[in-house]
Order: sequence, then structure tokens, then C-alpha cells
Amino acid sequence: METKICELELKVLYEISRVIGQALNLELTLEKVLAILSDSLYMKRATVTLMDEEGSYLAIRASHGLSEEERKRGVYRVTEGVTGRIFRTAQPFVVPDISKEPLFLNKTRARRIEKGRIAFLGVPITLHGKAIGVLSVDRLFGDEVSYEEDIRFVSIVSTLIAQLVSLNRQVREREATLRRENLSLRAEISERYSHFFMVGRSAAMQHVQEMIDKVAPSKASVILLGESGTGKTLIARILHELSPRAQYPFVKVNCASLPENLLESELFGYEKGAFTGATKAKAGRFEEAEGGTIFLDEIGELGLTLQAKLLRFLQEREFERLGSTRTRKVDVRIIAATNRNLAEAVSAGIFREDLYYRLNVFPIQVPPLWERKEDIPHLVEHFVEKNAREYAKKLRMTPQALELMTRYDWPGNVREMENLIERLAIMVEGPEIDSADLPSFLHATAAVGRPDEADSLTRLEEMEKKEIVAALERHRWNQSQAARELGLTLRQIGYRIRKFGLERLLRDGRTQARKSA
Repeated sequence: METKICELELKVLYEISRVIGQALNLELTLEKVLAILSDSLYMKRATVTLMDEEGSYLAIRASHGLSEEERKRGVYRVTEGVTGRIFRTAQPFVVPDISKEPLFLNKTRARRIEKGRIAFLGVPITLHGKAIGVLSVDRLFGDEVSYEEDIRFVSIVSTLIAQLVSLNRQVREREATLRRENLSLRAEISERYSHFFMVGRSAAMQHVQEMIDKVAPSKASVILLGESGTGKTLIARILHELSPRAQYPFVKVNCASLPENLLESELFGYEKGAFTGATKAKAGRFEEAEGGTIFLDEIGELGLTLQAKLLRFLQEREFERLGSTRTRKVDVRIIAATNRNLAEAVSAGIFREDLYYRLNVFPIQVPPLWERKEDIPHLVEHFVEKNAREYAKKLRMTPQALELMTRYDWPGNVREMENLIERLAIMVEGPEIDSADLPSFLHATAAVGRPDEADSLTRLEEMEKKEIVAALERHRWNQSQAARELGLTLRQIGYRIRKFGLERLLRDGRTQARKSA
């Protein structure tokens, strides 16, 4: 007999574990667990009673053998009845005959006491050593099995139920966190979107806003062009948030932050054993972005091999993980960004022409600050007010300081300005940021820009200017190639071209180079 019971118990526990592992709806799963007990062990009634979220009372969350009306009656204070005692003491309790037990309140009125002897038992449902509820059943086995055997088995079931409750709570907390983060992100995007364009009143920024409004609802790939610090990442988030994909992931990948071999596995994922250290399979960022948007920042830094794989993905929306032959398809929107001149990179043979045209479906040129000087006073005011709020202090920029800020070309663009103003907000003691508080490079820029000194470049600057012009001439006015020869980045050589007023010379040189080609 004992062997048969053990076999039956194992079967029941297996069925319960299988149900718990497949479902997250707490009430529905608990009902299935109790149904398994009934079908396998001929149990007539059972209840799972849990403490409410406020911790003020116990209520039946799932039952078997009770009507809806009977179940609703099952509400207990922790000081009353058998259920309250089991919960308070966190110890099992057996009632051999409910008609003779004063603690048995029969609140649900599901058991007709006058119709023979009914044995009842309950065990605590504990989590991390603390009772969170009670599992109670009419006796499972017949008189030939001891109450201790009943208690032992029901206690095992209560442990499984505790794990289900714990998992359910974790899922609910995670969902609540995600909802809060989503609301927070939407509020942040909305606020930053409005501020981004409220403080950018120039015609150039208004044009950017119009482009965003037009392309955001579409499926078209977008490439954001412009110098570092102009707000390309924020624009990418805005495009995602204003699109029909807003409820799905926004995944950002910086293509310059990883070596090519690591970047490939980051984008496309890999299978277990694909390379040394690949102890388990991992989905790539394209799979993580399913249904949403993937933002490929600094895309001009991709190597040619990875460019070819990205081109295939853009054309067919399919790929294989590293170490796998299985082709996968995902639905994602591509937004790319670069501070490089991709047309020049194509001419130099370091960027695929076919990939360039695939990415260049809808280009948005984000203007640098030096091209929209009229926005600088509004941006300064915005960042001063923002830091005044964050540091809980009164703060203003004097007209003299604002004039210096406006004269400066801001090679780091909005990011450089934001960081500088935050540093000033921390360093300045009083309520005013004056010209004397500004760093020396702002004063130097203003001095060069004065009418009486505009033509007085230092000897060193004259030498630098000549070197830049000579390098551009040697490379047929290709900025990328000239920058590499001089050991400069594209942003650095671009800044010097503006500083020395070489824009027209550069345009004329390119025109002449094309004609002679």
C-alpha cells in the first residue's frame, strides 16, 4: 500500500510541477493545481488562502469544490479560526472531525457538518521563512493512512505553491517597473522633444523638426548626419517614440565601441560553441529589437566585412547567428548615425557604395551650433535654468558672459555646451555666471573675432593653415584623406577649416577636382 501511495504522490507532484512551470496567471494555475489533487486523490474540497497586499486579512484566492458564493465568504482575520491559527503559527493543523472543533468556523458554509464526519487539515504556505497563506484540504487519503502522511504530502504541495506565488510577484513587480520606466521614458522624450525644438528656433532646426514629423510614422530607414554632440541620439529616440513601433524596444548599438569580431556577435548573436567562451547561445541586438527600432550609431566606423553582412540584412531582413546555419528573420526599423562624410568614405574605398545608398533612404542633416548661432542664447538659457533646478540655486548668465558664449564655435556642439554650463553651475559661488568665470578658450575665441584683430593670426596658426591647405590640395580636396595624413579626425579638420575660413576654397577645389577627373 505504501509503495502505491508513493507512486501516486510522485505522479501528482510531477503534474503539479508541469502546470506551474507553464503558467503565470496565479488564480488560474492554482485552480489547476487543486483540480489535479481532486482528480488524482479524490479530494472533495480545497482552498488556497493568501494574505492580501495590504496585510490586513486572509482571503481565498483559489478553490476546488466551492461555489463562487462560498468562495467569497472565505475571508479571515489572522486572529480567527483554524486558518488564522495556521497562518499565525506557521504550523500545520489537523481537525479529525470538524463538528467537534470550535476553531473550525465553516465560514464558506461549504461543508454540511450534520452529514457525517469530515476530516480537515491545513498547512502554511511559507516564503523566505514567513507565512504568506494557507493551503487547506479535506483529508486526502483514507483512514488506513496516517494524518502525518497527509501533512507531509500537502506540505510539499504548499512549497510548490509558494514558488508559484513568488514567481507571480516577481513578474508583477517587473511589469510594474517596466510600466513606470515606459511612462517615465515617454514623459522624458516628450519633455526633451519639446525642449529640443523650443530652444532650437533657427530655420535649420525647424527644418529638422519638419523632417522628423514626416518620416517618424513611416517604415523608412533614416540616417542622421552631423557632428558629434549635435543631438543625433536624442533624435533617434524621438523618431522611435513618434513611430508606430513605440511600444516595442529601442536598441542602441555604438559601432565604434567594439572590435569588428565582437560587434558581429553583438549584432547577430551566436550559438553555443561558436567561439572560445561561447558557453551558451545568445540572441543578438537585432533579435532584441524585434518589432522596434535599432539605432546604429557611428556606422561609418564599420569594417568592410561587417558592412557586407549589414547590407544583406537591410536587403532581406534575415541573418544567421555566428556558428549557426539557421536563417532568422526579424522586423526592425534601422536608424543610423555618423559624423563622417560617407560620400567621401565611399570615394576613398572604405565604405561600400551599395550600403551607403541602402542607408541613405531618408537622410537628416543635423546642423552644428556654428551654423545656427542664433540658437546659442536660447540653449544657454535652457541649460542655465535646468542646472539651477537640479542644484537648487539661483543662477543667471550675465550679458558679457553670454556674448562670449555666442562668439564661440562649439566644436563639441550642444553636448559641450551642456557639460560646460553644468561645470560652471557647480563651480560658481554666487548667482551669476560672469565672463571672468568662463574658461580661457572662450576668451581667446572672442579676441580672434574682434574686428581690429580679425586678420592677425599668430605665426603658428598661419603655419597650421598652410599645412591644411597643402594636405587638401595633395588629396584633391578630400577631407578624410587629408585628415588621415595630418593625424586629425574629420571633426578636428572640419573645425580648422571653419576657423581659418577655408570653406569657399574647399568648395572651389572640389569643383575643380571633379571637372579635371
